[in-house]
Amino acid sequence: MTSQTTTVHAPGTTAGPESTVRVPRQLQLAAAWTSFMCLYIYVDVLGLYKPGAVAGILEGTVHTFEITQTFFAGALAASAVPIMMILLSTTLAPRANRWTNLVVATLLIPWMAFNLSGGEWLLYYGLGFALELVILLWIVRTSWRWRVASAVPSLKR
Repeated sequence: MTSQTTTVHAPGTTAGPESTVRVPRQLQLAAAWTSFMCLYIYVDVLGLYKPGAVAGILEGTVHTFEITQTFFAGALAASAVPIMMILLSTTLAPRANRWTNLVVATLLIPWMAFNLSGGEWLLYYGLGFALELVILLWIVRTSWRWRVASAVPSLKR
């Protein structure tokens, strides 16, 4: 399996081979998805401190949505996608990995923007979306620029 890496030099060191750490592309993507999930969860958890949020939950609603089994299944499915990307980024073959990251991150951008609908606390939720967007765009850019070696051997010598 071929993978591309990014070279990182330890602070205060020269660019010699003994001070170089190679981070595989798969690990970079898994770290990005982990960062995305931390933001995704943290925005929701901090949102519980918004006045009236807990009262609404106790009454059976989240924003304008009734809390039902279907609501929970949908919320779990929405969360499961980026959670699974942490695992898939480290286990898929490079070509499938590249395309899966490209497609999923691209599809999540409008989904995360949709979560801004409702207009309440736009500064808070807008900042959360902006930070998530930076990570998703990094994932798209990194996946797009990932040149996976062809599985077909070259005939050139």
